[in-house]
Amino acid sequence: MVLGTSHYGAPERFGLTRKPYVTPFGPAGTDPAVVDRLIAEGGEAVVVEDYCHAVEHSIEFQVIFLQHLLGPEVRLVPVLCGPFAAATHGPGRPEDDPAVARFLGALAELDAREGNRLAWVLGVDLAHVGRRYGDELVARAGVGQLAEVEERDRRRIAAVAAADADGFWELVRENGDDLKWCGAAPLYAFLKATAPGRSALLRYEQWNIDPASVVSFAALAFGRGAAAPPGEGDA
Repeated sequence: MVLGTSHYGAPERFGLTRKPYVTPFGPAGTDPAVVDRLIAEGGEAVVVEDYCHAVEHSIEFQVIFLQHLLGPEVRLVPVLCGPFAAATHGPGRPEDDPAVARFLGALAELDAREGNRLAWVLGVDLAHVGRRYGDELVARAGVGQLAEVEERDRRRIAAVAAADADGFWELVRENGDDLKWCGAAPLYAFLKATAPGRSALLRYEQWNIDPASVVSFAALAFGRGAAAPPGEGDA
């Protein structure tokens, strides 16, 4: 399962495709049985949107990495997660939308059914701050107000690492997500579908995409089973 940020899809919608991803390693096919089942069970929140998958970078990068690690013919279920706009800028949770709740339930059933046979990968990044993203701030990675951004990022990461979906969403809703975490929807969907038992923050960074704008990102690892001892996986 590869959950990616959808930069072009509609809010409160999940984009699926049956088509393979073609990379320099060759085609990586989707698992048609799982895709068709999610389409059937997901209801109105599901959109078969080959176009968005064709132009979206968030999953295609993950496909290349997976092919390198697991072989060119790895089977995928790629899902582009549109933003949960209503729950970001209003009260409640994403699953208050019945269509979103139905699809999140389908993901949870898939995870319960497949267990350790199923691996989850998320293609996301975190905050988007600075002139490019509509802020007056001239953003510099790790400097000035970006130190505060890191502190807020790490609080959200801590909630994700603790599998606290509700706590995570409360932090996303602060100021209508003024940090503009484009990975919020895939992360929330993952937490609701899996409730991972173990986690670790491997790395956190900020990067100047241009002289006045910063994107933050992190690498996290999750596992099934018992939670890690205190201190391990803390953000």
